[in-house]
Amino acid sequence: MAVMVIVGAGPGISLSTARKFGREGFKVALIARNLEALQQYEEDLNREGVEAKGFPGDAASEESLKAAIDSVIKTYGKVDVLLYNAAIIKPAKPTELSADDLIYEFKINVAGALTTVKEVIPHMENGTILLTGGGLALFPNADLASLSIGKAAIRSLAYSLHQELSPKGIYVGTLTIKGFVQEGTYFSPENIANTFFSMYKNQIETEIMFEEK
Repeated sequence: MAVMVIVGAGPGISLSTARKFGREGFKVALIARNLEALQQYEEDLNREGVEAKGFPGDAASEESLKAAIDSVIKTYGKVDVLLYNAAIIKPAKPTELSADDLIYEFKINVAGALTTVKEVIPHMENGTILLTGGGLALFPNADLASLSIGKAAIRSLAYSLHQELSPKGIYVGTLTIKGFVQEGTYFSPENIANTFFSMYKNQIETEIMFEEK
């Protein structure tokens, strides 16, 4: 059976994507910092017939992420699909942002993705790496300066990882979501989850623009 790892498990995109891949036959490993929330997600998904298990891990900590991935590998033995969906959405204009805050948020928004990718690659064969991008990468917002920088960096990371890993049979793709995620709209978590699954199936483009036509 195929195994999916989601880093940054939470309501919205992560849970909808876990549900979608789970219904398509994947076992789902959820990584997040909050153990209580993880247990709730695990219970909810299992109740729906999705085989899911939570693994505590902090996206801001390289050591914590490595330990979480190690636990996943010990449990499942491999990773077929990785979704990195961790991010901090903290309003602040550039001049209101301290260097320390920027660096801390960058660890979660970007560096954690690189750490996770490096940890799962040895346990992937013709695998898929999916990174949640955002329209802020293309159109930065002064009120979300740190996240804008983070999404620009995730986009760059996706392209450079694709160049390096595609010859090794690993597909890397980023979904650039050009809108605010909200139930009942085009930008619903369910629509996004379905698009992630299409990216996994098709494995053609490095970047998909998720926008209302």
